[in-house]
Amino acid sequence: MRFMVIVKSTPESEKESARPDPQLMAEMGKYNEELIKAGIVLAMDGLHPSSKGARVKFSGNSRTVIDGPFTESKELIAGFWVWQVKSLEEAIEWVKRCPNPHGGDSEIEIRQIFEMEEFAPILSQEEIQYKVAKRAQLPNQAVSK
Repeated sequence: MRFMVIVKSTPESEKESARPDPQLMAEMGKYNEELIKAGIVLAMDGLHPSSKGARVKFSGNSRTVIDGPFTESKELIAGFWVWQVKSLEEAIEWVKRCPNPHGGDSEIEIRQIFEMEEFAPILSQEEIQYKVAKRAQLPNQAVSK
C-alpha cells in the first residue's frame, strides 16, 4: 500500500524568511535515513511557502489563477513523503517516530494513494494494465501490488 504522508504548514513555516532549525534538520535527516534503510520511501521533499505558489480554480470551462500566499496555513502542506508500507497502522507507527516537524504544535496527515486495481468496477482489466504499465515508465516509480 502506498501512502502520502503530509506535513502540514504552520504560520511560522509560511513566512517568507522561514528557515528550519539546524538541530531539527539533523534529526529529520537521521529519521529520513531510517526510512530509506527500511526501504519504504518512494519520494520526499519540503515545499516553499504558499507565497511562492499559485492555485488554479476551475468553474466549468473557466480557469482562474490565484497567486499565493494563502491564508489558512493549517490547510497547507509544508512537505511530504510517499511511502510503501503494509498498512495504515505501519504508516502511523513510522509517523509517531518522526521528529516534531515544526518544534511547537504540528500535524502530519496520512492518506492512502489509490491503486489502479481499485478502479476495477469502472475500468476494464486492459485499461488497468495499461495505466499500471504507464506508471511504471515514470522515473523513480515503484508500482504497488
